[in-house]
Amino acid sequence: MITAISNVRIFDGNTIQELSTVIIDGDLIGTPDAVPNKTIDAQGAVLLPGLIDCHIHLSGLKDLQQMAKFGVTTALDMATWPAERLKSLRNIKNATDIRSCGLAATAPGSVHSRIPTMPREALVSDAADAKRFVAEQVANGADYIKIVADVPGPDQETLNALVNAAHRSGKQVIAHAVTSIAVSMAQAARVDYLTHIPVDRALSDQDINQMLEDGRIIIPTLTMMKGVALQRGADYTNCIKSVSSLHHAGVPVLAGTDANDSPGALHEELELLVECGLSTTEVLRSATCLPAKYFGLSDRGSIEPGLRADLVLIDGNPVEDITATRRIKQVWIAGQDII
Repeated sequence: MITAISNVRIFDGNTIQELSTVIIDGDLIGTPDAVPNKTIDAQGAVLLPGLIDCHIHLSGLKDLQQMAKFGVTTALDMATWPAERLKSLRNIKNATDIRSCGLAATAPGSVHSRIPTMPREALVSDAADAKRFVAEQVANGADYIKIVADVPGPDQETLNALVNAAHRSGKQVIAHAVTSIAVSMAQAARVDYLTHIPVDRALSDQDINQMLEDGRIIIPTLTMMKGVALQRGADYTNCIKSVSSLHHAGVPVLAGTDANDSPGALHEELELLVECGLSTTEVLRSATCLPAKYFGLSDRGSIEPGLRADLVLIDGNPVEDITATRRIKQVWIAGQDII
């Protein structure tokens, strides 16, 4: 099946282009010379690459179906168990496509260890146990490794061992860090990404310079941290200041929510990132081409012939008004019309 989307304005990662036609050829974006079986008149609507949420958790198929309806065509899972459930949610047609870490490493006695259903395999008791944890996640198909930096939680030696084991296995490492102490520990362990942003204080110049020097990436999950700050009686403006400073320093910022149970969470995240000083174009990139680049998803993230046909048609210009991403007219995942 070859479908032409005519009279459409494409977001090319930098600007909204003039009216043109995009071809969907099977599950890929086709070449302009393809002869369509069907033509959809977009009537001047804007076409975005499918959105990528860089921090989600999964309870079942309904999560994938709900995210798809809101234009999230790819999602990066940051811990789902048991392994059988996660496996059953991979490669589902007509639903959000996922990547996952499997389990996240924590330690006996940590806050995360007290989650009632937390598997014992996620508890890493010491540095010697790190290799075991990473090997198990890799064997179960983990696309990257996630660790929880916290106090109480894995000590510095254990965090270091987890990161070293992951890197030896060719896997990137994402660290959960919601306090400034956790950020310092995760940075000392040389993780690749930090997810969340501390609420106890704004990041220091030293923190930010360290991230920049090491080439580290931030997934701040402001949608979640806004709620955490309220719950803890903390000052959410610390999060805004930190993200703004990181962005202005040149640290890559990716969009992730940790709130996929909330309809439209990623759209709220984009709006919160604009409040932190990112331009609307930068925000759109944070949920499209940049996650694709950093997480090695080379088959998506842009609208180009030969890439996966993950597309979102919206009513309005999100470069002028980021809330336009909420006005979804149609979504395609791997060429399949979802809504």
